[in-house]
Amino acid sequence: MRIRAARWEQEAEAIGDALARAFHDDPVIRWLLPDEKGTAAMFVALARHIHAVTDVAGDISGVAIWDPPGHRPDEEAGVPGLVAAMGDRVSYGITLDETMARHRPQQPHWYLAQLGTVPELQGTGVGSALMREGLARCDAPVYLESSKESNVPFYEKHGFQVTERFTLPDGPPVWGMWRPAP
Repeated sequence: MRIRAARWEQEAEAIGDALARAFHDDPVIRWLLPDEKGTAAMFVALARHIHAVTDVAGDISGVAIWDPPGHRPDEEAGVPGLVAAMGDRVSYGITLDETMARHRPQQPHWYLAQLGTVPELQGTGVGSALMREGLARCDAPVYLESSKESNVPFYEKHGFQVTERFTLPDGPPVWGMWRPAP
């Protein structure tokens, strides 16, 4: 499977749609945007302005979004899109960001923000191909949060270990996971 960098000018809508479909039943995303309205636009704003690297699988059957150590988001560029996408749920986005930041390790690390495969191709190796490609560039430890307990074994297969389980305020549990440096 060919993994490549996102081509934002041509693919933003398709990337947002693929992630919205991949996360359609995700407990954290449903807590964040229960009616699913704005999910695709939220993912586009996050990937384009808040995170650093977006990889896509082939015809955008899957997407992985990464941050290298020391990455700083372009909040000035990202906030308008997030507010437009999330509407009155933007306060949940702020709560999510603050909660995740409190649990994120302090030592320098790569961060896997999102990894999703469209539903009809889940379990076919798309996610693993995205993971292998991303991990190949990581020269430091990697951290992620799994928002579904059923996904923990997938990440463990790729060398991650659960470091903690925490719960979002009035929301679902999340599993913090760490992969040591290669």
